[in-house]
Amino acid sequence: MDATTLSELRKPRTYPAVSVLMPTFRRAPDNKQDPIRLRNLLAEARRRLNEDTRVAPDAADQVVRGLEEAVREIDPRHVADGLVLFAAPGGEHHAFAIDQPVDERVIVDTSFATRDLVAAYTRASRFWLLSLSDQQTRLWDGRGEDLTEFTGQGFPVAPEPIDEEGVGRHSPRGGQHGDERHRQLLREVLSALDRVLARDRRPVIVAGVTRHQAFFDELAGPHVTIAGRIDGSYDGAAASTLAELARPVLHAYEDLREVAVLAELEAARSIQRYAGGLCEVLGLVEEGRGEHLVVERGYYAPAVRTEGELVPVDGRPGVLKGADVVDDVVDNIIETTLEYGGEVTFVSDGFLIDHDRIALVTRF
Repeated sequence: MDATTLSELRKPRTYPAVSVLMPTFRRAPDNKQDPIRLRNLLAEARRRLNEDTRVAPDAADQVVRGLEEAVREIDPRHVADGLVLFAAPGGEHHAFAIDQPVDERVIVDTSFATRDLVAAYTRASRFWLLSLSDQQTRLWDGRGEDLTEFTGQGFPVAPEPIDEEGVGRHSPRGGQHGDERHRQLLREVLSALDRVLARDRRPVIVAGVTRHQAFFDELAGPHVTIAGRIDGSYDGAAASTLAELARPVLHAYEDLREVAVLAELEAARSIQRYAGGLCEVLGLVEEGRGEHLVVERGYYAPAVRTEGELVPVDGRPGVLKGADVVDDVVDNIIETTLEYGGEVTFVSDGFLIDHDRIALVTRF
């Protein structure tokens, strides 16, 4: 899932758009109950569609078949903490395993229930790791502590074959020909990287020998945000090896970014474009005034909907119950900020102690 996909999923659908959410378990014996609970949720979705007089029988069948198809696309080897299924008339269906617990529920509406997806997407540290090589340049998808190879949009990138005589534009003979060959390869790499960043912009960690790093710096544009570097050749390295090397680089980048965020908040305060604290931030975000939301990664807070407004209350998420209870108003603030085109940055817990854990740079 990337930022573009998440944005598309938040758009309105033709009724009935059905969302099925279920907490899952990674290990036995708890995970043995997952298939049974999933069948029960699908049965509930079918029952609600069949009983809804607004839903034509063929539309109900399309949605149910979509949910069943989504289930078949789930890879049981990558079970996480929550399962999210979406289906809508016309055959549209989606399945996501996310590293965040969800409340078990079936929702029938004119849009998909994306709040848990948004929370899982935004709260995890996300980056790209580009491993440069003469043989095959690979791109890795970093999400928190996990690193998986990304294939598609031109990756992995391999050099063009050289003719038998080793002459011509890509000849390795001589420094001038060899340098031009490497520049051409890096142009292909950067073209593929640009396509990826157009859909999912993240900071990039670049791994490679000094020569490859120099060519990359020469050709890369200012739109590529470099989070850090890993020196050396890692052609064919395992994901676990690269993840271990990337961890301190990413932590150093995030530390610098947090310092920059604090400076941005103080600058916004000086020109009266600042808000701090849950209640003040909530009101401004709902007005569409949020330009840059900054929130501690572990900050969650319940709220109660009163006369059409969300009112934060004391307590832990998941404890309060009732139709008017919003389990976590912070996630609502995050999603609303994104819907209005704002930016969201997460920082370490305790970093915003002087801002009551959440702060906002406003547009006006």
